[in-house]
Amino acid sequence: MSDEIGNGGNEESAMAEYKGILQRLLDNRPSGTRQRLAHALGKNRSFITQITNASYAVPIPAPHLETIFEIVHFPTHERQAFLDAYGRAHPGRLQRAQSTRRIRTAILHVPDLGEEERNRRLDHMLSELAVQVARILEDGQ
Repeated sequence: MSDEIGNGGNEESAMAEYKGILQRLLDNRPSGTRQRLAHALGKNRSFITQITNASYAVPIPAPHLETIFEIVHFPTHERQAFLDAYGRAHPGRLQRAQSTRRIRTAILHVPDLGEEERNRRLDHMLSELAVQVARILEDGQ
């Protein structure tokens, strides 16, 4: 039984390690990076807080990793340290994620509608459209 507790502690420690790496990198990026990351993941900023703070037991979903690496611009050694810790925290999750189709971020230039609320609604609609298209493509395989 102590082995189970020890393993859980190791996984928690590894999760705290990879969250710490992400948090340090985000802290050294330009303002707005957290918001861009939240937008690219289709989440709100509180989700970014949860996945970067070891106090929260919220793991980073494996399908989000490539987007995170792309937006945050992980240096090679930090990316490897992150992946090592992630693999210890969530054994087998990386392999499952790598066997699924990779998602990429596309930047779309649209006109400014002149009102923050209308712009936000348009951004959300386009994000949802992309998610629906991806689901249709996945269902077709």
